Amino acid sequence: MPEHSSRIPVSILDLAAITEGSTPADTFRNSLDLARHAEQWGYIRYWLAEHHNMASIASSATAVLIGHIAGGTSTIRVGSGGIMLPNHAPLVVAEQFGTLASLYPGRIDLGLGRAPGTDQVTAQALRRDRLGAGTEFPQQVQELQQYLSAENRVNKVRAVPGEGLDIPIWLLGSSTYSAQLAGMLGLPFAFASHFAPTHLQAALQLYRSSFQPSEHLEKPYAAACVNVILADTDEQAQQLATSFHQFALNIIRGTSRPLQAPVPSMDGLWSELEEEAVSHMMAYSFIGSPATVQKQLQYFLGATQVDELLAVAHIYDHAARLRSYELLAEISKW
Repeated sequence: MPEHSSRIPVSILDLAAITEGSTPADTFRNSLDLARHAEQWGYIRYWLAEHHNMASIASSATAVLIGHIAGGTSTIRVGSGGIMLPNHAPLVVAEQFGTLASLYPGRIDLGLGRAPGTDQVTAQALRRDRLGAGTEFPQQVQELQQYLSAENRVNKVRAVPGEGLDIPIWLLGSSTYSAQLAGMLGLPFAFASHFAPTHLQAALQLYRSSFQPSEHLEKPYAAACVNVILADTDEQAQQLATSFHQFALNIIRGTSRPLQAPVPSMDGLWSELEEEAVSHMMAYSFIGSPATVQKQLQYFLGATQVDELLAVAHIYDHAARLRSYELLAEISKW
């Protein structure tokens, strides 16, 4: 497979991790600090993801947190990666992001997913009598688009603010479902390969083959999210990654804990089967020194031909996380 040699945009997905011994307030301060550095380092966008009922993730009120990050930065695009649309009435999302786009013109992205972003019990608490709303995702996306359109001004129900604003809508997915829908609607598409590697290539192929040009996009534009942990040496990066491995292990076990500090070794913390499950789920993880990760990412970009890379880093120490993203910015000149 030939290496990918051209410069592509690199962005950040922040899950607003709560580390062991810290508070959500600490998390939000660190997220803003990272976003400010990312702006200086040349990252394109800074996205936050909606999750609920997780002791390790503080981005549940995603639109509020987007406003916090956008208000503390000046040029970087800020958005959702994503808003789980079936959890919300499309009108509410249109109003929230219309408000954000009015406050920070030309800087807000609206990424939409159809998963609940949580367990089924919490999804029921969120959705109440709309638990099956995931099946209505295409209709909800189009309803949201209608509220944001200038043509909606003649309708009885209007999104103010929001109506007529140019807010880029992305569809997000971890399977082929949203890939095909994004193609049919002519929208950009982002795949969650950082935790769902199996269908990446199939989703990209389906998105590109089903793409219909629209007023929003003339040709397909696909992004892939991957795990990236960089340090000055391979050994340092592997040490940092033990926090990430513990995070993934908790997902496999169905337990909810804050992000744990690094450990000398994962030996004794997971079984062989658990290690294999984590390795499969987190297959698109690039961990190491700049030279190591650059080579791995070039191969990934060559194999997928994605138009943009989204990087997520589960690193316990804030200074080490900053350093990881600084190094990624340096090697992203490819």
